[in-house]
Amino acid sequence: MINSLQKSALIAMMVCGLVLFQSAYGQTTTPPKAENTYSLEDCIRIALESNPQLKQSELQVQTNGNTYEQSRWQRWPSLNFSAGQGFSFGRNIDPFTNQFVQQSISQNSFQLGASVVLFNGFQIKNNIVRNDINLKASQKDLDAARNDLMLNVALSYLQVISNEELIEVARRQVDASNLQVERTAKLVAAGTLAESNLLDLRAQLANDELSLVNAENNLETAKLNLKQYMNLPGANQINVVKITVADPTLQAYDATIQEIYETAMTNLPQMKAANLRIESAKKSIEIARGVAMPTLSLNGGFSTAFSSAAPKERFVANGTGSTTYDVPSTTSYVSYGGVTVPIIEKITTPNGGIQHFGYLDQLNFNRNPSVSLSLRIPIFTNFQVKYNVANAKIQQKNTEYQAQQVQLTIRKNVEQAYIDMNNSAKRYSATANQVRALTEAHRVAQVRFDVGAINSVEYNIAKANLDRANSNLIQTKYDYVFRTKILDFYMNRPLSDF
Repeated sequence: MINSLQKSALIAMMVCGLVLFQSAYGQTTTPPKAENTYSLEDCIRIALESNPQLKQSELQVQTNGNTYEQSRWQRWPSLNFSAGQGFSFGRNIDPFTNQFVQQSISQNSFQLGASVVLFNGFQIKNNIVRNDINLKASQKDLDAARNDLMLNVALSYLQVISNEELIEVARRQVDASNLQVERTAKLVAAGTLAESNLLDLRAQLANDELSLVNAENNLETAKLNLKQYMNLPGANQINVVKITVADPTLQAYDATIQEIYETAMTNLPQMKAANLRIESAKKSIEIARGVAMPTLSLNGGFSTAFSSAAPKERFVANGTGSTTYDVPSTTSYVSYGGVTVPIIEKITTPNGGIQHFGYLDQLNFNRNPSVSLSLRIPIFTNFQVKYNVANAKIQQKNTEYQAQQVQLTIRKNVEQAYIDMNNSAKRYSATANQVRALTEAHRVAQVRFDVGAINSVEYNIAKANLDRANSNLIQTKYDYVFRTKILDFYMNRPLSDF
């Protein structure tokens, strides 16, 4: 089985390889597709559009994006508005005069407040950076999820193509056995061969027909797997566009294991996500430390109020100055010669008049703007900062170990893929040699059987060996090409040549 990172490798072969092959050569040579026939590009597109797990990963990216955008707004002031309505009965304090009154009072209050943090130990800045890193890490996770899905689709697509070729081989085997049975039946009827030869050939024909049935069943299973990845009902009939895969040349791979590993470390999304989470953990440490630093905030407000106990009419100056009047005193007098004369007092009053104060007039009169600075200095917080910083450092170590594990897994998979490619090349070469040898052996057996030099059992053995070798050759060819393309993916190469 191919492990998770090796699975990721196959995507390149599928998307950058098979898809590019179709787009490069299919424009001029590919005939119009029949109904329910899908190319590899179609299969991958449908799977990406309908897979619920991938949609969950996309939602996680959107959530992290919202978290990042919201943290950026923390730099801006907050603005709040509040309003209140109250009723008081009996002895109360008049909110307008701040004096005790013995009456029922209805009152309204309105407040508009704003606050902005000027400094809080760079927590806002570091939180923005951390959320940005988390967003990028989740995007890399989404890339890995896409890779896994496209891998499974592409692998199933290749399995369908491989099983279709195996069916063709099985059909040729059945046709060859049918011809041999018909020929032998004539010879038996003519008395040239014993009937046992015909019975042996009919048994071989039955075996070949069973192999064909098994190949057809394997094709249906492969198509079912492909439909499930595409989220299509199993009852749907689908066909795939065949991609011609050239026979391997078995040339030595032009990169060493170390070169492949270093390139993979640079390009695989798993490694990038792991490194990003280390950076995020470092920012978490800085945020935890920032809690121990002072916080400076700027606050502003505006308030007003209305009271039903306030007088409805009052004198209001008009701003044009003042007027001085001579007013006889009603309490102070001067007596002279038996005559009492009131003292004349000079009284200066501002110019204006009595005005009616309605609801809005009183709100306007009671305006109260304010501005303030607040400073908060943590002195002792029950060691919360100390242990939060310690836990953040532990989390950083954990992410570093996770990154090391991803790195080790990549190295292991690259080394395993390289060995698998070499072993697959050896198997294909040996199988190709076996097919050539068994083809010649079958040709000789056919000639000898035709002249009666060998019996049907010996002929069937030679034919069965060749049939198995042909099937093995198809399987080893696809296995070798597949493993070569995995290495090409690790090398970040375009994979359009098959």
